[in-house]
Order: sequence, then C-alpha cells, then structure tokens
Amino acid sequence: MDIYFDNSATTVAYPEVAKTVSEAMLELYANPSSLHRMGKVAEDAISDARKYISSTVNGTPDEIYFTSGGTESDNLAIIGYAKANKRSGNRIITQKTEHAAVLESFSHLESEGFDVVYIDVDSSGSPDMEMLKNSIDENTILLSFMHVNNENGAIFPIEEISSLCDHKKCMLHVDAVQSFGKIPINVKKTGIDMLSVSSHKIHGPNGVGALYVRKGVKINPIAVGGKQERGLRSGTENVAGILGFSKACEIKFKNMEKDAETIGNIKKALCDGLLENIENVIINSPKDSIHSILNVSFPGVKSEVLLHILESKGIYVSTGSACNSKKNKYSYVLKEMKLKNDVIDSAVRFSFSAFNTMDDVEYTVNVLKKEIPLLRKIMK
Repeated sequence: MDIYFDNSATTVAYPEVAKTVSEAMLELYANPSSLHRMGKVAEDAISDARKYISSTVNGTPDEIYFTSGGTESDNLAIIGYAKANKRSGNRIITQKTEHAAVLESFSHLESEGFDVVYIDVDSSGSPDMEMLKNSIDENTILLSFMHVNNENGAIFPIEEISSLCDHKKCMLHVDAVQSFGKIPINVKKTGIDMLSVSSHKIHGPNGVGALYVRKGVKINPIAVGGKQERGLRSGTENVAGILGFSKACEIKFKNMEKDAETIGNIKKALCDGLLENIENVIINSPKDSIHSILNVSFPGVKSEVLLHILESKGIYVSTGSACNSKKNKYSYVLKEMKLKNDVIDSAVRFSFSAFNTMDDVEYTVNVLKKEIPLLRKIMK
C-alpha cells in the first residue's frame, strides 16, 4: 500500500497524459522548425497547445513561451527582464522565502551589481507589505513574488503587490508553480506581467513548463541558439512534453473546482485527525492556505526520522521543498517565519492530489498516532 502525500514535489501523470505523450513521441517526432509537412504538423500541434494554455490564465498565445519547467521560467523572467532593462534602474525586490530558483536568480544578479532587496515575512510566511512599500523607489524595475508558498501553502496578496508596480518601468513576476491549476489565475485582472508555471505539478510530464510574458514587456534570452520560441528560448521544442502539458491542463482545469473541494476535505480530515489523536501537534500552514499543502510539526521528533518511519509504512511525505531538502537541515522558509528550532526540526509537509482518498488519511493518522509517542520516548 503506497500513500503519496508529496504532490508539491511532483505528481503522477494522468493516464491520458501518458497516452498523449507516448503517441506524440511516435507520431509527431519531426522537428517543428523543419519546413516539410511533418514539421508543420508538429508546429501546428504546439500552436494548439499554446493557445489552450494561454486561455487558462487569460493570456494570449503570443504571450506564452514554453520552457523546461518552473526553474527555467523563473530564471528567464528574472534574469532576462533585469538585464534587458538595467538602464531603467537596478533595484529588484523579492522576499526571503521564495523558491530557490528565484533566490538564486536574484543572487546571480546581485553578483553582477544589481541592488537586491529581500523582504521579511511574518509568522504565516506572508511578506511584510510595509517594508515592501518602503523599499520601492524610482530605481526599482522588478518585483518577484510567488503566488503560493511551496512549503506551508500560504497564499500571497498578488493583487495588492501588483498595485505597487507602475507596470511601465517596474514589473511584477509571479512564480505560480504551486497555484496553477489549483486556484484561478487571471493575469490581466490581477496585473501580472510575467508568470511561471510547471507541468509536473498538475499531473503532466516532467521537463516542461511555460512563461507568460505580457505584451510590451522587454525581456532578453538567457540562452542562445536557434531562436525558437520567437527568439526568447532557443532549443528544439519538446513536442511530446508540451502536448502532455496541454492535456494535463485540459483535465486539471476542467476539474479544478471539484478537485479543490475533494482535496480540501482530505486536508481538513488529516489536520483534524492529527489534532484530535496526537498531543502537541503544531500546524504551520495558515488557516487560509491552499487546499493542497499542510505543514505540520511534531516537536520532539526529528522530521527526517519520521519521514523514514512513514516511508517504511508506505506513506511518502517531505520535510520541505524537494529542491532543498537534501542540502539544508532546517527549512529556511520556516526559519524566516521565526518559528522555534524544535518546531522547524520536526516539520513535515503533506501535499495532496485528487488521487488521495479518505482511507489514505485514516491509515496515516493511525500510523502517526502509534509512532509519534514511541519516537518521542526514544528521542528524549
């Protein structure tokens, strides 16, 4: 019995997606840049996918650029925009709890002379809006904030942040990897200039994502070559991956409201079950966090030890971001939230999908109900 509660790291592909990818690899294998008929068929298939994916965020097809995933989309947006507009100003702003793809992009630009400001967060992980307002000056050209935190599920006030940009010189980039397909996104209504999304977080294939860039926003490529993706992202297009991504979007967006209710009920049941059956459980996710993420601490138990105990019982969870969990002892996100070390050191992230069931929750609660007291005795 395998219970997969690590859906913020990656998700299992929809069967329809696997079928789409397999068929595309066998039938649409021609290079989309080729001038012959087979190349044109592949190019047309990408165009259809681009049109559909753009509609999911209320963009237009010529505002969507396919990439290898969220990390590349973040890098392309942040580094590409900053370098294209450095004559307009050199201040760029983000928050201390962003994903590593954003923080490393900012660190790279800082080493090249950009003035980088890292905004503090409160105990829920939300940005200090007063500090943000005071940090924006006439030299500010970019704000980059995630829509949903990948570790505790906090949903950030993107519309309020957007209102601080003039969208002429100062632009807003949003990392929507954890929110895309789960809660509605309207780039026009919200005032988002650039948006990063990823396929494998919504039951699509790994290695493909997209970057929305609003018309009129100047951005430089960060890799050179054959000038695919209208010159912004060189390299032969991943036709099968893009079509798989589009198919995943089609299924996910069709079922978004229903999935949100199903997953929300699973999250609530797990949260209630832990609080009712285990002493000294701390919920690190805000009450209004996204339905797909629950961050929980069991003080007195090392999270890595608990992770492997759960694994031995067929339950798969995470101690934080998959991109950082092998490198850092403590979650920098929870640390910036000023949580105590014993809370940080015992934190586990459960992240859900519509493939999870109430039986999964019941089994998990029963396992934890038995194992947590035993581990606390051993680790005293």
